[in-house]
Amino acid sequence: MKSREKTARNSAPGLRLTALTVEDAALLLSKGAGRPITPDCLREDIEAGAPTNADGTINLVHYAAWLVKELTGRGD
Repeated sequence: MKSREKTARNSAPGLRLTALTVEDAALLLSKGAGRPITPDCLREDIEAGAPTNADGTINLVHYAAWLVKELTGRGD
């Protein structure tokens, strides 16, 4: 039964943390951060070099790694 449940959850439509639109990523990050993160903020990061998928979506794991790299490189 567990394998069926896992398969059903994996095939259900919804958000994929590896392929979010800029708008969905901003909404999700805002909820997690407890402060507004706008799509424009993410677009600025993308222009500054934040990684995106070939289709323009955002992989949150890659984006988080880029943020850490940027923050540690600034000496904050």
